[in-house]
Order: sequence, then structure tokens, then C-alpha cells
Amino acid sequence: MKINVANLGKRYNREWIFRNLTFTFHHNKQYAITGPNGSGKSTLLQIIAGSSIFTEGKIEYAESNRNVEPEKIFRKISFAAPYFELVEEMTLTEFFTFHEKMKGFISSINIKDIIALISLEKTPHKQLRYFSSGMKQRVKLAQAIFSDVPAILLDEPLTNLDEEGILLYHFLIKNYCNNRLVIVSSNDKNEYNFCEEKIDMLNYK
Repeated sequence: MKINVANLGKRYNREWIFRNLTFTFHHNKQYAITGPNGSGKSTLLQIIAGSSIFTEGKIEYAESNRNVEPEKIFRKISFAAPYFELVEEMTLTEFFTFHEKMKGFISSINIKDIIALISLEKTPHKQLRYFSSGMKQRVKLAQAIFSDVPAILLDEPLTNLDEEGILLYHFLIKNYCNNRLVIVSSNDKNEYNFCEEKIDMLNYK
């Protein structure tokens, strides 16, 4: 998956969050979007994911040198963010089963394996509403990273995670994100220290 943004800008009312952002995200590379609070990191990530509308510029997606229409991009991208809500009436197994039908998981793993990898094997039939914030974040990361998609977007991925959860995050990145585009939005170097390139949003004010 290659994503090209050209002269991209986002404005809320009369205030520009960022402007004139031109960049190409290449397949099989890992990028960090950085900047202080309010600089537009999460907004840019949401725009790339197709969940937020930009004000000016354009964004193009391509896979295997073929353009992907914006309305179909949701099938090619997975997204994890602490502010995304889970369907809390579902059990853990029900949630992953539902997600698998929507996007599918990478071929080398099944739902039982995923639950074990994120150390939640004792709670497969527990409703998500009863999970702690750290457990929910593990679920969000798992559904994004194990999705059978060429691009993974992660917004502040270590939110609510304890030391064990942080180690899990880096394990998942190292072992399951190769050969895919990864974009991380964060101010915490521990969340993006594996990234090859960094985009500083302060350069686009």
C-alpha cells in the first residue's frame, strides 16, 4: 500500500490545523507522526484512514501499482485508537469473530491464537464492558495488527497499557507488521522508536 498526500490541509472554523502537507507513505515502511497536543497528529491519521474529511489538497491510495478508490480504502486499512469504542455487549470471541467477517485476519493465525497472544485466554466469553482499559487497548491493537490489510494506523498505541502491555505491543510490531505500511501518531518515543521516518506536524502550520 502506498499513500500519497499532496498539499493537504485541515481547517476547523477559521483556524487551520495544518496546511501544505505533501508526503508519500511507502509500502513496507514505518512512519511516525509527531507534534505537540493540538498539532493535528490524530486528525491527519483519521484523514488517511478515510474517517475524517480534509479541507484542501488530495490523497491517493495505491496497491500493487493500482489505484484504490477512496470509498474502498476501509478494506485496506486497519485503525486503533484509545478513543475508538468497542461493542461492549459482545464477548471477546464474538468481537473478534465479527471483525474477522468484516476484514479477515492474516492467514497464519486464528481467533484462539490471537486471544492467547494478548494474554486474555481466561476471558474469551466475557463481555468487553467488564474489561479494564488496558485489556480493551490490547483488544484494539490486536484487531488492527492481525487484520489482513496492507496498512496499519495506530494512534497513541500505548495508552492504558502497563509494562507487560508495552512489551506485548513491541512484540506484535516486530513479529506481525513486517511487509506492511505502519503509521503511528504519538509524542512518546517508546511508541514509535521502530519507525524509519518521522513527520513533524509543526512543519505544516
